[in-house]
Amino acid sequence: MVLFNADGSRAEMSGNGIRCLVQAAHRQANASSSLATTYTVETDAGQRIVRVEGGDEGETLQISVDMGQITDLDEPQNWSDLQCNPDRPVRHLSLGNPHSVVGVDDLDAVDLQTLGALVPQVNLEIIAAGPEIDAITMRVHERGAGITLACGTGACAAAEAALAWGLVPASAPEVIVHMAGGDARVRIDLASRIATLIGPSVFIASLSVHV
Repeated sequence: MVLFNADGSRAEMSGNGIRCLVQAAHRQANASSSLATTYTVETDAGQRIVRVEGGDEGETLQISVDMGQITDLDEPQNWSDLQCNPDRPVRHLSLGNPHSVVGVDDLDAVDLQTLGALVPQVNLEIIAAGPEIDAITMRVHERGAGITLACGTGACAAAEAALAWGLVPASAPEVIVHMAGGDARVRIDLASRIATLIGPSVFIASLSVHV
């Protein structure tokens, strides 16, 4: 999988993009079949195992992605320009691409467009607990794209941060991540920090491009 951001820059990985790619491949190979199938996808962030876990005759498929190990990153350049409250929880993480996750009290009170523009080299996620006990709500400013409705790698970074900060109990088998574009489920193995992203991929249309 080769992926380009809206500004033309190349992205190492996309949790949502890889699910859409696999749904397209699955439809091509299996027509209307919703049978479980496993795919191996090469990305700039490494090999990823993607599983079609079922669906409704191919229109909406439930797809899980082994997202690899979450690792820590150094504070990105210009991070101090955000002037975050030093008591505010922050984690800088990688899922093959860079993320900075900040815990906030009120998602709507944050000028995410301005803050994201100060650190354009990372994906900036802001998260708040709930509304369910095993859930968080997230907004994201993506590197190379700006504010988007959802981010799969960002959901994984946010879920790991939420578990580390106690926003979600460690006993929760999955973290539900609410985003404007829809919900995702994330499993984190706390010992290995391996993440699995689970969510739907919905077929909208088939297009032909003449080049």
